[in-house]
Amino acid sequence: MHQGFADYFITPLALFPNRASYVSDMEGFANYGKWLYSRIGGIATRRFVGDVSLIHNIRHVTENNRDIIVIFPEARHSNVGTNSLLPESTGKLIKLLKLPVVVQKLNGSYLSSPIWDEKHNRKVPLRSTLEKVLDPAEIERLSTKELTEIINQHFTYDEYRWQYDNNISVEYPARAEGLHKVLYLCPNCGTEYEIESCGHILNCRACKKQWEMDRFGQLAGMDGTARFTHIPDWYEFQRAEVKKQIKRGEYRLKLEVIIDALPNEKGFVHLGYGIFEHNQEGLHLSFTSTGEEKHFSSATMHSLHTEYDYRSFGDCIVLSTVDCCYYIHARTGTLPVTKIHLATEELYKVLLWEAKIR
Repeated sequence: MHQGFADYFITPLALFPNRASYVSDMEGFANYGKWLYSRIGGIATRRFVGDVSLIHNIRHVTENNRDIIVIFPEARHSNVGTNSLLPESTGKLIKLLKLPVVVQKLNGSYLSSPIWDEKHNRKVPLRSTLEKVLDPAEIERLSTKELTEIINQHFTYDEYRWQYDNNISVEYPARAEGLHKVLYLCPNCGTEYEIESCGHILNCRACKKQWEMDRFGQLAGMDGTARFTHIPDWYEFQRAEVKKQIKRGEYRLKLEVIIDALPNEKGFVHLGYGIFEHNQEGLHLSFTSTGEEKHFSSATMHSLHTEYDYRSFGDCIVLSTVDCCYYIHARTGTLPVTKIHLATEELYKVLLWEAKIR
């Protein structure tokens, strides 16, 4: 499970004294250097890209080095402390490796450092458990679809439910600051990207509705009424609204963006401006300086890498090829990254369903 930044520290402690190798995005190599990151077990890849070389590296680590291989199959931090659906390629990898599969369950990682405010840590208990869920005999017997379903079942979690059920109090006074980045659609008036946050209060600029986030992660309307008290319920409401737009053929986005590239571990390269488009067919990126274009099909993108206030340059999405990662920021205003993320997932599901019924 990949809830937050603390995962990188909890996992080695949970596995100690056993050594492990970790599948990691190229960003980690750029931040810490290839020499160091490789020697502490990092295996480079790019998110949401089919990468044959990664499979070869994993097999080398498990067969030649006899190391544990650690994979965060969600490939991104959780937006609201709940799990993401894993693709069937998860089961295909398990089938290929034929190794025992252990799932690490984490609690507290997201709550301590939510993706929408990773600059401020909250003091919460952290808990990790390891559970063996598949052995080689079961892997041989089950289909890739069945294997993926088993992993998805074990990856189901809800951090806000866990917080409430265990009476865990977050005393940090600005605990809701940044939450508007993932809760962007007002459930009271239906306006998008007019939610703002300050301290422990959410406010809609359009209709003036206000919500308070209490110490136990629950929401309450300041006027005594609230459509949603559980944060993941608000998030899934947004997903449902995006899905309606997709079904009606109304979802589309086009805007000017700033593009930075991460071709290798040596660091970022500024590529200037471009045009970003998102519609039923997928995500499309045009480079103003060169006229080059990149297209990412909805049929192959089961999810999307998003960042909030990344490197203090604002919210961004990341589109990757085998050779390069493209970090995309809005040229003016705010990039609606959460809606783009939800639309990417829902477009993939729609196309996957249509393919199955043909």
